[in-house]
Amino acid sequence: MKRISRRTLTLCLLWLLVGIGGGIILDRYPVLARGGSAAPDFQIMRQAWRLIDQYYVDRSAVRPQRITYAAVSGMVNSLGDTGHTTFLSPLQVKEAREAEQGRFAGIGIEVRLQDKQAVVVAPLDGTPAQKAGLQPGDIIFKVDGKEVAGKTLEQVARRIRGPTGSRVTLSLRDPGTDKTRNVTVTRREIHVHSVTWHLLPGTRVADVRIASFSKDTARGLRKAINELRAQGARAIILDMRNDPGGILSQAVEAASDFLTGGNVLLVKNDKGKTKPIPVKDNGPKTALPLAILVNGGTASAAEIVAGALQDAGRAWVVGEQTFGTGTVLRKFALRDGSALMLAVAEWLTPSGHTIWHKGIKPDVKVTPGHDMRPLYPEVLPSMSPGQFQAYQDPQLKRALELLDTGPAPASHVTTAHPG
Repeated sequence: MKRISRRTLTLCLLWLLVGIGGGIILDRYPVLARGGSAAPDFQIMRQAWRLIDQYYVDRSAVRPQRITYAAVSGMVNSLGDTGHTTFLSPLQVKEAREAEQGRFAGIGIEVRLQDKQAVVVAPLDGTPAQKAGLQPGDIIFKVDGKEVAGKTLEQVARRIRGPTGSRVTLSLRDPGTDKTRNVTVTRREIHVHSVTWHLLPGTRVADVRIASFSKDTARGLRKAINELRAQGARAIILDMRNDPGGILSQAVEAASDFLTGGNVLLVKNDKGKTKPIPVKDNGPKTALPLAILVNGGTASAAEIVAGALQDAGRAWVVGEQTFGTGTVLRKFALRDGSALMLAVAEWLTPSGHTIWHKGIKPDVKVTPGHDMRPLYPEVLPSMSPGQFQAYQDPQLKRALELLDTGPAPASHVTTAHPG
């Protein structure tokens, strides 16, 4: 079976690029089908179907496929794994396949449902959504003037999607201040560059940004490390803020670049048994001092990397608590091209910390203002040392200060996960 990997979105989550990604591009582990009889309950469903089909007055509303999809979605939603375990229509399956290749059409945001509201997990790097100022946590309550509260994620996605070059207006609410604003975004094809890097101006500290974990992320990370080492980098800040995750195997390889042994994560099944996923012997390791930046938009595979390096005492983790996407999704194809994405196992950090619904707690908490825009490597080449010093990114600056004090102490692992 082909393995595909979230703030999912988030999480994970659907990538509304509008499109799909995050939580539905998670690595799969094989599971066995189990027995059990639900015949009496299915008899009730069949009876309800027949009654609707026979007696409902508005005959134009009796659409078999729509009723079927609503019934399956209801079953999935009853599990309580909102925004992660999900039902995908054939169109969403197609978009997920495109997401795996790193190309999308839309505006470039990952969205999840929370309390029947569409909430932005993270805008993707360099996308129209990011440039328009969408922030993690923003609540989308209208699309082109029409209310979307109570709509399914697919219904919200359908309203946000549109032809390349067309425009869509999102009405957003800041959950912290309850202030609202309208943002108009032009749709375009999205090309995701998962790894970018540059030396911070006036320093020998490298800023390496992982925007998502797509099929070439591990290769891009190794290229970045090699080039930065050649440029004389003495330390690395690994920026995974607003990284919704992606392919699990890429996360394992990325974490393994910084670790010489042990495990990257544990996978716990429904019987409570755990399977370790060991560090890969994937070539030369880097011993450069390391700090990791995370926030509430950090999810899925990005949380695995942060948790592994934190547990090993390999890196300072700086910023805000991460999203908390911690289940292994398996794709079950249905006969009409739709699919169920079911959580079949749970991710734990190497020390056994639960990621699901809890996230990774930073070693050093730094909460920026809501209007702070993270400084990413793509703008660094045009900045002077003075401009860099004046830029207000307190999370990045704190990571830089910590690296000046030396590598992360192994002892910090014991207090990384209180409670």
